[in-house]
Amino acid sequence: MMPANDPQGQKGAAPENRPVLTYAFHMQAWKREVLRRYFPMRTFVFVPFFLSETRLRTEWLDRIDLAALPEFFVWSLNLPETVRAFADRNAIPVHVVEDGFIRSAVPHAGRTPPLSLIVDRQTAYFDSRTASDLEDILQHYDFDADPLLMDRARNGMALLLSTGISKYNAPLREIALPYGPKRKRRVLALGQVDGDASIRFGCPRPVTNEDMVRQAVAENPDAEVIYKPHPDVLNGVRSSSADLSELSRICTILTDRIPLARAFETIDHVYAITSLAGFEALLRRLPVTVLGLPFYAGWGLTEDRQTTPRRQRRLTIEQMFAATYLLYPRYFAPQTGEATTFEAVIGDLRHPVAPAFAYRNPPSWQASGAYGLLGWRHALAPVVAAAVRRVATAEDADYYRHYPIDFFRERPERAFRAIGRLLYPLDEGPDRQSDAPFRLLPEGQSPR
Repeated sequence: MMPANDPQGQKGAAPENRPVLTYAFHMQAWKREVLRRYFPMRTFVFVPFFLSETRLRTEWLDRIDLAALPEFFVWSLNLPETVRAFADRNAIPVHVVEDGFIRSAVPHAGRTPPLSLIVDRQTAYFDSRTASDLEDILQHYDFDADPLLMDRARNGMALLLSTGISKYNAPLREIALPYGPKRKRRVLALGQVDGDASIRFGCPRPVTNEDMVRQAVAENPDAEVIYKPHPDVLNGVRSSSADLSELSRICTILTDRIPLARAFETIDHVYAITSLAGFEALLRRLPVTVLGLPFYAGWGLTEDRQTTPRRQRRLTIEQMFAATYLLYPRYFAPQTGEATTFEAVIGDLRHPVAPAFAYRNPPSWQASGAYGLLGWRHALAPVVAAAVRRVATAEDADYYRHYPIDFFRERPERAFRAIGRLLYPLDEGPDRQSDAPFRLLPEGQSPR
């Protein structure tokens, strides 16, 4: 029987319970406090975003104490190639960190402590280019020899379906007929965020949302095709390049923000690129066509348009559930940081106990350093926050107010980072004020 990927009961403990020196890459400021709480046996050193290769090598890699047996954490597939090569040369373990499949009690990827995390020793679960820990579990785990696990899987599936809980969650709305009266077959096309990493790394042949919708329409001429944009798009957190006015001529566009569990009602067939929602459709025994190569494709459960020779095994949906929700992720209680279980997390979501934001208090007035003489740059906050809100989102503006310097340092857009350097030319390091206390606020309440 293949061992699971450090079951959640271990709380990410290091071998022999010794503290581990962990260099963490591409970790936003708000995640740092969360990681410390979830992984207390690790001593984290957070590396700044977007360093030049010269600075990365001379200021960081050349100073790493190899005798301390360090490890690397990286959020998603964001490890610079220079760091990857350094890790390979020096046999430094690299762990890819991602949100788990039960994420939060809000209907989008907000900056809240995740209910589950994935720490993969190979790659991200959505990276179809090579095998992840999840793929290895699916390929090799002896499910038949673990009847207790399979009992948990069957009960867990029933619990998930009966509660309507998904990756992101919101109170179930009373909608009698989400799409109106049904007069013919219905096909649901699941949209994703443009540039989503699971599409970039999970599609050997590129596919767009419009490609998926048009293919679903062409292959189902007698059906009503419904396109559901990603929740982050519907909530205004992310934008989309899909021309909805053009697509509305050939299909129905779902603009109502209904929970995913309600979206599958009256649906006969589902199309997805790499969306996790495609797997949730499988849990409901719906036929699923996948145009990319998500982790749940290639095991005999989906109609696949792209394939990989690595996946040869045929699995049941219960075995897929056991691997994906029970063996692979680690579950946490956000209020305490303690390790917990899938069942406990579902129970908390059914009876919420004030889940929390990870925002710390806004930076206190500093009369020198990065905030300038007499701290005059603190006075920039209201003006800059208003500008951020106009060009980005309200959530970004809140994040700026609580992490003014980090907000600009972490942005992928060069223009934002350049503006940040003008506003805050001095840098106090990647983990400034990391030991400052942070408030726990109920989800849905913005920090002020």
